[in-house]
Amino acid sequence: MGKHILLLGAPGAGKGTQSKRLAAEFDLEHVTTGDALRANKDMDISDMDFEYDTPREYMDAGELVPDDVVNEIVKTALREADGYVLDGYPRNLDQAEYLTEITDLDAVVYLDVSEDELVDRLTGRRVCPDCGANYHVEFAPPEEEGVCDECGAELIQRDDDTEETVRERLSVYRENTEPVVEHYREEGVLVEVEGEQTPDDVFEDVAAVVEDA
Repeated sequence: MGKHILLLGAPGAGKGTQSKRLAAEFDLEHVTTGDALRANKDMDISDMDFEYDTPREYMDAGELVPDDVVNEIVKTALREADGYVLDGYPRNLDQAEYLTEITDLDAVVYLDVSEDELVDRLTGRRVCPDCGANYHVEFAPPEEEGVCDECGAELIQRDDDTEETVRERLSVYRENTEPVVEHYREEGVLVEVEGEQTPDDVFEDVAAVVEDA
């Protein structure tokens, strides 16, 4: 049976990059709530009696999608996976407790990155609206500035990558998700990895944790 790995960290800490590499290295499913929510962002949730009628409206407002919606997406994804790397969930203590009810974790890894570094990383991100390829103006620029290497489309900065929205996202993260990190730290299962190393060095540290799990 495949390993069950939880990767924690603030937006921009590198969870997506490291999760993909772990999934490939250890033959695990990469389960990300972000991808699942984006795939279902126009889902009709009007019958759930929330402020908005679709996940998209929460995303556009820079707000978090309600737990009940996210929980169902995650539960289904984990049930279908043999082993997995879970990225972007749980976002709060209630979700952490729900996760305990539906699965067992072999390792919990936290990527530790300072806020200034997170802001630099996030505001520099550019994405291709056509094929979804990701770039960074400083760390991973396209060959031709502003143009996708893969398909030639003009790159954009996502609305949630502007500095104002980034700082709001980090504020929401501190309020909701840092208690999750503390929860796993107090349980004695959290392994912290220095997230400001090179991506290869971060991966080496994270992979070593997974190997020992």
